[in-house]
Amino acid sequence: QEHVVESGGGLVQAGGSLRLSCTGSGFSLKYWAVGWFRQAPGKEREEVSCISTNVDDTSYSDAVRGRFTVSRDNAKSTVYLKMNNLNPEHTAVYYCAAAASFLACTRNEMYRWGQGTQVTVSS
Repeated sequence: QEHVVESGGGLVQAGGSLRLSCTGSGFSLKYWAVGWFRQAPGKEREEVSCISTNVDDTSYSDAVRGRFTVSRDNAKSTVYLKMNNLNPEHTAVYYCAAAASFLACTRNEMYRWGQGTQVTVSS
């Protein structure tokens, strides 16, 4: 069964950094655009970032632009989300998902979702 797997979440102090990773299970992510999303307690899931297959296109929500960086290593079929200068407002479950294209990703038309990884930022 095809799905994506996130890793790298955890507990970090305010001002710290984390790097999340996303890989494919049962399929290779290198052929897919990938999106990062998050869902904070009591809130709806929101898009964080998208990246195209060839890295030419990236997008960020206003809430994370300049603080988060999405990247990918297609040789490893892995997509990363580097999160810097975290604060408690960034506490959420972070999900990655595959999309058929960058445009589909920005429209949240996702093909496969992961189970999410918890990021908790303490003050």
